[in-house]
Amino acid sequence: MTTPDLSVTVGGLELANPVLAASGTFGYGLDLDDLCPPERLGGVVTKGLSPKPKAGAPMPRIAETACGMLNAIGLENVGVDAFCRDTLPTLVERGVTVIVNVFGASPAEYRAVIQRCETAGGIAGYELNVSCPNVSSGGMEFGHDPALLEELTRLCRDATRRPLWVKLSPNAPDLVATARAAVAGGADALSLINTIRGMAIDPYRRRPELARTFGGLSGPAVLPIALRMVHEVHRALPAVPLVGLGGIETGLDAVRFMLAGASAVQVGTATFRRPDTMLRIIDELAAYCRKTNTDRAASLTGALEEIS
Repeated sequence: MTTPDLSVTVGGLELANPVLAASGTFGYGLDLDDLCPPERLGGVVTKGLSPKPKAGAPMPRIAETACGMLNAIGLENVGVDAFCRDTLPTLVERGVTVIVNVFGASPAEYRAVIQRCETAGGIAGYELNVSCPNVSSGGMEFGHDPALLEELTRLCRDATRRPLWVKLSPNAPDLVATARAAVAGGADALSLINTIRGMAIDPYRRRPELARTFGGLSGPAVLPIALRMVHEVHRALPAVPLVGLGGIETGLDAVRFMLAGASAVQVGTATFRRPDTMLRIIDELAAYCRKTNTDRAASLTGALEEIS
């Protein structure tokens, strides 16, 4: 067959392929440039940005686990001004699709990040981080309460006409309810899932391995959970574009998420072990399309055949 069309559209945002770098695992877009040029990806979701620079959590912040890792970075970042001044111009010049991950301790701070980015230009869209389990304010405070989430999303929606995604928490009491709230507030698409709250203990020191005690679990260990959640939200809200993430390491993993209902995927933890993983996933996705005579990758979304 001819070369498959890997382009997809997610909530009004056109992507050359459905493979994006997940927030917090690819820096601000240029950190792994020599191993994974960002313009070859469907897009880059930046490390979470707040109005002012943020120091993050104390060390140690990372613990390896079976089939994954725990992190408690605490959304350390350089602040939105530094990103717009020092990094964004290069990304725009190189044609990178930039989705800014937005974080704040209050709704006003979320809106402030978007308003600053709007003055810079060149940004394709925004992803609201309402699901980080490693901060004391913001994050899950909004992602667990549908009423607060709808209010926050609407406030941010009013600040931009660009595509607005909301990154949901797998730790929420009712994921579908929070999904509905984000959409009611004006979200164009939903990203799911963020990390799952977990813990690691050093048995010899008899202490937690993370300074904050708890952290977010990511990697292949969470893939089956993420698949289930993507499929549940897709069944409840079939018209809402979804971006799936959680343990993706291969092209077939990406296909699984798309069959479950995702229009695109984000890759995170796998890049720590092999920074060029996303390029391989794109190639493997194309190979799968050729092997299965799939002309358009977009046709995979929601194409799962249920067992009767």
